[in-house]
Amino acid sequence: MSHFRTVAAEVRKQISGQYGGSPQLLKNLNIGGSVSHHTTVPLTEAVDPVDLEDYLITHPIAVESGPLRDLLEFPPDDIEVVYTPRECRTLVSAVPEESEMDPHVRDCVRSYTEDWAIVNRKYHKLGTGFNPNTLDKQKERQKGLPKQVFESDEAPDGNSYHDEQDDLKRRSMSIDDTPRGSWACSIFDLKNSLPDALLPNLLDRTPNEEIDHHNEDQRKSNRHKELFALHPAPDEEEPIERLSIPEVPKEHFGQRLLVKCLSLKFEIEIEPIFASLALYDVKEKKKISENFYFDLNSEQMKGMLRPHVPPAAISTLARSAIFSITYPSQDVFLVIKLEKVLQQGDIGECAEPYMIFKESDAAKNKEKLEKLKCQAEQFCQRLGKYRMPFAWTAIHLMNIVSSAGSLERDSTEVEVGTGERKGSWSERRNSSIVGRRSLERTTSGDEACNLTSFRPATLTVTNFFKQEGDRLSDEDLYKFLADMRRPSSVLRRLRPITAQLKIDISPAPENPHYCLTPELLQVKLYPDSRVRPTREILEFPARDVYVPNTTYRNLLYVYPQSLNFANRQGSARNITVKVQFMYGEDPSNAMPVIFGKSSCPEFSKEAYTAVVYHNRSPDFHEEIKIKLPATLTDHHHLLFTFYHVSCQQKQNTPLETPVGYTWIPMLQNGRLKTGQFCLPVSLEKPPQAYSVLSPEVPLPGMKWVDNHKGVFNVEVVAVSSLHTQDPYLDKFFALVHALDEHMFPVRIGDMRIMENNLENELKSSISALNSSQLEPVVRFLHLLLDKLILLVVRPPVIAGQIVNLGQASFEAMASIINRLHKNLDGNQDQHGRNSLLASYIYYVFRLPNTYPNSPSPGPGGLGGSVHYATMARSAVRPASLNLTRTRSRSLSNSNPDISGTPTSPDDEVRSIIGSKGLDRSNSWVNTGGPKAAPWGSNPSPSAESTQATDRSCNRMSSHTETSSFLQTLTGRLPTKKVKSMVHHLYFADKLDASRKNRFPERFMDDVTALVSTIAGDIVSRFQKDTEMVERLNTSLAFFLNDLLSIMDRGFVFVLIKTCYKQVSSKLYSLTNPSNLASLRLDFLRIICSHEHYVTLNLPCSLLTPPASPSPSVSSATSQSSGFSTNVQDQKIANMFELSVPFRQQHYLAGLVLTELAVILDPDAEGLFGLHKKVINMVHNLLSSHDSDPRYADPQVKARVAMLYLPLIGVIMETVPQLYDFTESHNQRGRPSCVAADDYEGESGSMISQTVAMAIAGTSVPQLTRPSSFLLTSSSGRQHSTFSTESSRSLLICLLWVLKNADESVLQKWFTDLSVLQLNRLLDLLYLCVSCFEYKGKKVFERMNSLTFKKSKDMRAKLEEAILGSIGARQEMVRRSRGQLGNYSLLSPRSPSGSAFGSQENLRWRKDMTHWRQNTEKLDKSRAEIEHEALIDGNLATEANLIILDTLEIVVQTVSVTESKESILGGVLKVLLHSMACNQSALYLQHCFATQRALVSKFPELLFEEETEQCADLCLRLLRHCSSSISTIRSHASASLYLLMRQNFEIGNNFARVKMQVTMSLSSLVGTSQNFNEEFLRRSLKTILTYAEEDLELRETTFPDQVQDLVFNLHMILSDTVKMKEHQEDPEMLIDLMYRIAKGYQNSPDLRLTWLQNMAGKHSERSNHAESAQCLVHSAALVAEYLSMLEDRKYLPVGCVTFQNISSNVLEESAVSDDVVSPDEEGICSGKYFTEAGLVGLLEQAAASFSMAGMYEAVNEVYKVLIPIHEANRDAKKLSTIHGKLQEAFSKIVHQDGKRMFGTYFRVGFYGTKFGDLDEQEFVYKEPAITKLAEISHRSCIDPSFQLSSQTHRELRGLFKALQRVCIILTPIEVAIEDMQKKTQELAFATHQDPADPKMLQMVLQGSVGTTVNQGPLEVAQVFLSEIPNDPKLFRHHNKLRLCFKDFTKRCEDALRKNKSLIGPDQKEYQRELERNYHRLKEALQPLINRKIPQLYKAVLPVTCHSRMSLRKMDI
Repeated sequence: MSHFRTVAAEVRKQISGQYGGSPQLLKNLNIGGSVSHHTTVPLTEAVDPVDLEDYLITHPIAVESGPLRDLLEFPPDDIEVVYTPRECRTLVSAVPEESEMDPHVRDCVRSYTEDWAIVNRKYHKLGTGFNPNTLDKQKERQKGLPKQVFESDEAPDGNSYHDEQDDLKRRSMSIDDTPRGSWACSIFDLKNSLPDALLPNLLDRTPNEEIDHHNEDQRKSNRHKELFALHPAPDEEEPIERLSIPEVPKEHFGQRLLVKCLSLKFEIEIEPIFASLALYDVKEKKKISENFYFDLNSEQMKGMLRPHVPPAAISTLARSAIFSITYPSQDVFLVIKLEKVLQQGDIGECAEPYMIFKESDAAKNKEKLEKLKCQAEQFCQRLGKYRMPFAWTAIHLMNIVSSAGSLERDSTEVEVGTGERKGSWSERRNSSIVGRRSLERTTSGDEACNLTSFRPATLTVTNFFKQEGDRLSDEDLYKFLADMRRPSSVLRRLRPITAQLKIDISPAPENPHYCLTPELLQVKLYPDSRVRPTREILEFPARDVYVPNTTYRNLLYVYPQSLNFANRQGSARNITVKVQFMYGEDPSNAMPVIFGKSSCPEFSKEAYTAVVYHNRSPDFHEEIKIKLPATLTDHHHLLFTFYHVSCQQKQNTPLETPVGYTWIPMLQNGRLKTGQFCLPVSLEKPPQAYSVLSPEVPLPGMKWVDNHKGVFNVEVVAVSSLHTQDPYLDKFFALVHALDEHMFPVRIGDMRIMENNLENELKSSISALNSSQLEPVVRFLHLLLDKLILLVVRPPVIAGQIVNLGQASFEAMASIINRLHKNLDGNQDQHGRNSLLASYIYYVFRLPNTYPNSPSPGPGGLGGSVHYATMARSAVRPASLNLTRTRSRSLSNSNPDISGTPTSPDDEVRSIIGSKGLDRSNSWVNTGGPKAAPWGSNPSPSAESTQATDRSCNRMSSHTETSSFLQTLTGRLPTKKVKSMVHHLYFADKLDASRKNRFPERFMDDVTALVSTIAGDIVSRFQKDTEMVERLNTSLAFFLNDLLSIMDRGFVFVLIKTCYKQVSSKLYSLTNPSNLASLRLDFLRIICSHEHYVTLNLPCSLLTPPASPSPSVSSATSQSSGFSTNVQDQKIANMFELSVPFRQQHYLAGLVLTELAVILDPDAEGLFGLHKKVINMVHNLLSSHDSDPRYADPQVKARVAMLYLPLIGVIMETVPQLYDFTESHNQRGRPSCVAADDYEGESGSMISQTVAMAIAGTSVPQLTRPSSFLLTSSSGRQHSTFSTESSRSLLICLLWVLKNADESVLQKWFTDLSVLQLNRLLDLLYLCVSCFEYKGKKVFERMNSLTFKKSKDMRAKLEEAILGSIGARQEMVRRSRGQLGNYSLLSPRSPSGSAFGSQENLRWRKDMTHWRQNTEKLDKSRAEIEHEALIDGNLATEANLIILDTLEIVVQTVSVTESKESILGGVLKVLLHSMACNQSALYLQHCFATQRALVSKFPELLFEEETEQCADLCLRLLRHCSSSISTIRSHASASLYLLMRQNFEIGNNFARVKMQVTMSLSSLVGTSQNFNEEFLRRSLKTILTYAEEDLELRETTFPDQVQDLVFNLHMILSDTVKMKEHQEDPEMLIDLMYRIAKGYQNSPDLRLTWLQNMAGKHSERSNHAESAQCLVHSAALVAEYLSMLEDRKYLPVGCVTFQNISSNVLEESAVSDDVVSPDEEGICSGKYFTEAGLVGLLEQAAASFSMAGMYEAVNEVYKVLIPIHEANRDAKKLSTIHGKLQEAFSKIVHQDGKRMFGTYFRVGFYGTKFGDLDEQEFVYKEPAITKLAEISHRSCIDPSFQLSSQTHRELRGLFKALQRVCIILTPIEVAIEDMQKKTQELAFATHQDPADPKMLQMVLQGSVGTTVNQGPLEVAQVFLSEIPNDPKLFRHHNKLRLCFKDFTKRCEDALRKNKSLIGPDQKEYQRELERNYHRLKEALQPLINRKIPQLYKAVLPVTCHSRMSLRKMDI
């Protein structure tokens, strides 16, 4: 007995504790009885995992090498520690020039230059975290797919099809030329057609095994290896396990703009002009870039300055610059300032010539210009080194950008390697820099400010504004700029200086050549130093930018602003300030560190400000840029010297006179001094040693301007990656360095700190870090974290004592991380990890060097000084301390905006773990190596620290108050920790050690405690802090995933089990467990994304029940390396069930499948919302195995598939819940690729589908789901069904396992299954056939047009509806929080709803849209549609071939066991179903081969047991015999021929196949839309050819019988072709059907079929009476045969019984003579030839009569039915019948005299144009109220009818005309009758009492208001316009004339009457009627007045041979 222990059963047992309502399947299951030698563990609990390390040691594998070997163990080079040099932008790296550096500078420089230390999991990229199934990857995998040929795609389109039809019409003769039975003609056609190719060796008698082998080889060759490459990934959110490498830390740039200055030209050229450019932000009132100085003077002009200007350095000759803008906005201006050489006179005077002279007048003003030039030369010679302000202008940047038009750039949507979207700049940049506050501000109206994609623009600036001497300050500039934006700008009214400045503005290229950094370093690439460079201009961002420093930069900018010498005695008017940077007080100590401007040396020792002529209190607008020395001393200072410049050359007057001095010391208390200063100015040179003091200090004996008041305003700004410019950071770094240097006392600020005080100071400075500004914290983040970690890992020694600062440092880190999270939340990846931290951990962090003598880790280490406590090399502690290093490395991607993630949790962990060490090591721990220094323990008793010391870790929740820690929890646990663990192993040379010995036990205990604490926390608070817990959960999972790479894996499995246990204990007590279960799925999914997931599952282990319940597996099987050797030993079922051994050894796979089983279990309460999620997890795993190059070898893949064998059982359990893909096949004659809208078009033309199905005698099961689907009795369909998408994913997973699993194993398992279970498997395959059916190219095209008509809000609603309320609620919330990204619509539904499925497919997704790239591009190109169809075709083919493979295994199983033949019917059902679907030629070849083999192995199966299937098979084969593809026809005809042959061999005739084929043909022809008889004719010819060539049977009657059959089929075919010609002509069609039915008089089954076809056709056209008559005939036919077959008194005797209904019924009795014993010959075996069939037909007939209003006939029909029901005592039916009879009779009473039947017209066709219809007459039945005029209109008047439609007739052959009275009228007589009737109606309506206004108006409207041409006027014009030639018609003419007279009179009466009846609202209507009446009367007047004089002669009697007469016939 087979024990199939199912998943669901176990779960139910767990949950409900009893077996209520489980499927029958489970009734007799032995759950965990004596059969299994181990205790069962319910699926809801985790089993104990196998000890992986032990197992691998005790079970050495037999395989030496090769792909299988690699499955066993992780590769030796799995983890590597790599030091990669960081990329340097510049040719030489930026480092200070000094060799002597203080420790802080040294640290900074090291931090900016050392290599990245990366721990690399070499194969990590193969795990699912990095390996998304993106569209590109899919496309790559889909390359080289063969195009599968499908008939549905080949079908000709409309036009060509119709041409073909016309052609056929010309060939086929008129219907009456070839009476049915002109065999000669038919056979002639057939003999002349060509056969298809014959299959070789078809007729040989080959042994079945050989055939099977041959078929299998054929089937398995050239198969597509990767099933999932053909299946789109399920549409899901960004998968939870998705990872990406964090972005490399690099220098920050905003959007970059290239500005090239081309030329500057004034109206007059008399002197050199100097220009500078800078960016200003008006709104922020901030200069946002340094100055760019450029010189566009001609060589001649430059020459004027020769004496003053030393040779220019090439760096100062730049004319193009690159500006960076982090916050582009509408408020940014490019400001251009011009200066000229100082001259006498104020700016206005100097500018005058530029305003008045025009270039055009140069000749006229020659003398004046010469004079000006001469003056200019004098000034240049004398004052050449001084400048004066001259003019300025500004360009509104955004105007340029937007008017240049945004370029359509494809690059904004590129798929980057890792699958993320490279946003356009604005997205890409902002997120990684902008804090929350500034984000809000950027978005306001700045969306358009994108500087990366505008077309380059060349600007010509023509107007400059004269610079006002008293308005030079920045404040004034901002006012001007704001004013410029106003339409009525003040500036417009000023007279401008006309000039032409040409500049080019364009987006900067990615890496331009010849660039210099702001420090003048050459950027790579710089091929030639002599080329004019482009300068990179330093940005001063408008708001904070949060990016860590990565390069050395140390610049100082000095901005003299204003001077007030109003109260200074003496002459000081033309004032300039000389600025110098001094390292001492001697004048020679000025340093050459001031950057030159343009056309000058690179550096100089002094800079002068521009002079404002005759101004004692000038403003300045200078920017002086200084390169700061790396190490500053107290003597470095800025010296300002003020000079009066004498512009006029006077005797004895020096050029410059010093008029004041002041200075700024660079350092104050050791910190750089920057900011706004208002300095006093000294009148004399400062005294000795002044530089150490500030000028504010009143030095004795010095004279000061204005009594020592501040008179000089200056601003000093530093841009430095050395100076933090934050007091808290400065103090912290200074103290840490004091520790390093060990020099006391330390002077910090104005404090002196002694060694004994250092500890407290350090502690307070660590906690004060909280007060520091965020921007500097981020800028110095790397250094800061390095230092804090150092303090945690290496407690310092102060005054001989080891000091514990771990706690404080840890908390400081936590708080920093918390701040990053809070303020930079635009800067996190999906797991909430902050990119800055992610990058730090991945690249920068390294384990501090804890060993005094060892080389430091990687270049530079973290500086190992001996003043730190050291630790034992064997590292009991360090490892544990390494934990501090928590944070997951496996982060984000190349894209800045998703780059990284919050590191917080690490901290939490750090604190727990780190602190745990505290109470452990108060004593010295001797580890056999040197002494391990303890970590001193002196925690303060605050809430945090108690937590820190609390060993049990349960205090984690005490952090609720400390919100920072909660925040901290939200990142990702592992990597800091993991990275440090790897470093530890690396430096301790343990990376190769066995995993068991890598870490000390104590450390392992710490990890265990940590994991269980966090798991406990997740369980206890998942309802409260949802988002936090989600992050904590993913962090924990990533942490464990990382640990699997470095620790004892069995130990990690135990940790996983710990987490599972904690969750399980809570899960089943919850009312709504889905949220927690969802977290567990995320957890599992992340762990399973490990790149060695397969190896972790021990894919090569053999499942042997262990002797003891412990997880260690007995080594008995260790020798066997595969199934081949000792499969028998193990219970095969263990491999296919979630048995304990399976779950222990394949630990992770066991967890995955268990989750699947538990969640999909229909009785699992509240988990319904997780179906999709859990199915996606499995799909995702299988899909990644499928594409993994390591598992490409089929042997290896089989091992991988082994891990999923229980999946088959799990999915079999879910059969009742799967979406029913077969529904679309319920009406199976039509290939499902015809979509719904095509159906409607067909409905009018062909036989109804149900009828068609009945034709072939196929009964119900085919229409509905196979009956075995209903196995699960009570628990049947009441469960919610899975969505289409989920069902499809499950089924593709099933197929993958079936495709890749070892066939012998599958076969052994199938052998163990019960018949019931095998049938369920077959049901599953049946479903798969429908699920993966090819949709057809046309459907893809149609979908393409339908897909995107949905609006945005629809999306949102759908989203909500689809996701349901359960698991996905938080997803929704999270999405609405704005993390929605770009939507895309996936796998749209097909309009027919067929295999496409329910709404779940309509889901939009974020940045990773696999299947459909982006929404903007709605219409897919032709090529894309082709590609989709190609993939779908290949998927359909491969899926069906897998199903075929599986069916073959099932058949082999049956051959082996022989007890299970009952399932062969099921196999056949699946085969037939697959033939009925839309299949490729390739699949059908293999399918027919399998079908032939099946029939030859089990012939009696078809001919004796599954007779219905035989009928079905014949229909399928015939359908494929008429295929347009010749290979399909070849195989189908071969199959059909063999079928006949096998049937003949069993019983010497093949009556059954004959009959079934004949019936199938008629059904096929009746139902198939695009059936082509030409193809079928070829197949019939092929069958004939086989019969002729079949030597074996030549002597028998077989060949003749085949020939008879084929000829008969051909006859039917020809008839049916004619039917097809008349598709558009319903009357003709029915006439033909009637004749075909008559032709089948000797084949009762077929006659019945055609009678039913007719009935269906009639009822479609609402001819219910006719339909009822057809059904009565059908019933009579059935009654005839029933009376022969069964002798039952109550049944009708035969057709005689039906005479009362219609006397024509007796036609049906003709048949009985020919067939004497119907039962023997397999005739009348259809479902209608039964009592139930008869009853059904009669009931339908009664219903149709009732609809036709023929209630008397209803009574007659029920007379036949009542005796049958009485005999069966069916009271219910009888009560219904009597109810119906009562209805019928009461209707006869109520409708007495009111019943309206159809109107009958006899129509004759006369004239040669009618061809063979000439002189024929037909009776038409028209709807109840039809006018003669209408029928005449339809038959005669419209000439198009005469030519196009051969006939219109309604066949009434089933009604005999009992009495025929002919009254034949001429057309004019009909007109008279009509007019009399109209006149009577008018009279009646007018005189009715009481008056009926409605009736009156109706009649009037019909008489006067009529506009149709059948109106009275039309009649009068036709008959009265001229006097007839034929005297016989005179009297009629006159009569008609009088009728019209009467008619007009009556109209007038009626109008008058109407006027009296109407209300005011109808006045207008009345007027309209009257107008119409007058019009009519006028038109009729001449016609009515024409009398005929001859009227009084005798008139001949009327005869009836007018040719075009219209006759009216009454019945």
